[in-house]
Amino acid sequence: MKIEQIYTGCLAQGAYYLESNGEAAIIDPLREVRPYIEKAEKNGAKIKYVFETHFHADFVSGHKDLAAKTGAKIVFGPTEMSLGFDAIVGKDGQEFEIGKAKIRLIHTPGHTMESSVYLLTNEEGKEEALFTGDTLFIGDVGRPDLAQKVVKDLTQDILAGHLYDSLRNKIMPLSDDLIVYPAHGAGSACGKNMSKETSDTLGNQKKTNYALQEMTQVEFTRQVITGLTPPPSYFPQNVMMNIQGYDSIDEVLERGQRALSPEAFEAAANETGAIILDTRAPQVFAQGFVPNAVNIGIDGSFAVWVGTLIPDVKQELLIITEEGREEEVITRLARVGYDRTLGYLKGGINEWIASGKEIDTIVSITVEELAAIKRENYNTPILDVRKSSEYQSEHIVGAENVALDYINENMVHVDKDKTYYVHCAGGYRSMIFTSILRARGYGNLIDVKGGFKDLKDSGKFELTQYVCPSTLL
Repeated sequence: MKIEQIYTGCLAQGAYYLESNGEAAIIDPLREVRPYIEKAEKNGAKIKYVFETHFHADFVSGHKDLAAKTGAKIVFGPTEMSLGFDAIVGKDGQEFEIGKAKIRLIHTPGHTMESSVYLLTNEEGKEEALFTGDTLFIGDVGRPDLAQKVVKDLTQDILAGHLYDSLRNKIMPLSDDLIVYPAHGAGSACGKNMSKETSDTLGNQKKTNYALQEMTQVEFTRQVITGLTPPPSYFPQNVMMNIQGYDSIDEVLERGQRALSPEAFEAAANETGAIILDTRAPQVFAQGFVPNAVNIGIDGSFAVWVGTLIPDVKQELLIITEEGREEEVITRLARVGYDRTLGYLKGGINEWIASGKEIDTIVSITVEELAAIKRENYNTPILDVRKSSEYQSEHIVGAENVALDYINENMVHVDKDKTYYVHCAGGYRSMIFTSILRARGYGNLIDVKGGFKDLKDSGKFELTQYVCPSTLL
């Protein structure tokens, strides 16, 4: 019996490859399906099923393409949703054979109403593994507020009640020695307290996972809901793509990999209203970029930030990237539903400069330079664009928190005529923030290299923690 976890760090997502006696199944596949197909072909196996634990919100699954390319059957848990493709809508307790092994669908509503886990019985007849999707994570459970964005009359309290019952009646009675394989780990927005570990025994989770401890449904609901932040705006759109279907990844890649000359690139930007997305490293971007381009570096949490900051997955995009990384960028955009890439700048920024076209730059200074400026003017305006929780944990005295996550709401606090020094934790988010506002006419923002880490390590800045007024009573 072969079980392989295929973990994608930028999405903190785990897909799974199962194989027995020449037959294979994929659980929660990513959009690009070629690696799964090649793995099965190399092993001489045929992909028989594509099991989905639920309608994913944080990425577009590859179930539709994988079924079309292999003939595999797509399986979802019980749902009344009208699907835009052929699939088996499974029943609670239904079993599926993979070679000499069996997979049993266990309906576990709560994260979403169709959420299900899959119990693997191996070739020796022993229950071996539990693929829990977003129902049960390592150290956490799925947030119960996402499905209400898609289905009317659902509330997070109703969903939390279902989740409470599912965990206690369907999952906790199972054997302690089962290996739990979740769909996500730390860094995913589908939970709030996930571990960096990507598997564990069910028995250990019963001991250590806060949501599996003895408590009433009311207390469970309070604990699960407390601390949730609003989900990214692309989540409901990804859900609908996973329900209704989408363009083949092959079509998306072919459409996006159009090499555009500087003239054609400029014309497309002017004629279509496409966002120019520059995926180079932040400090490389700062030294010269196409005016009005937005920087979201491919070597960071790229897909998550694209989904957070570009609210409509149907937004047309034009890409600037390092030579040879065009397909990677388009693929990672497609993972979260951004399929409308119109092409990329052939030859990159060097070709743009060689053609004599205008470039823009962003001033980026060191921590030492900021310290010298602050010595001259103690009240130097500093913008901290980290999350509110990071800022509250520790920040520079006098710095204003203008979190990148909510830039559209927060930009009203930034004066266009005032010079600000912008930092995040390490320099990735501050350049995103500065580039977005620069494209909107904010020309006086100066980036701080190295972010809060270097600011703190320098010992040149007074630090403080946020104190909630209620704690002073």
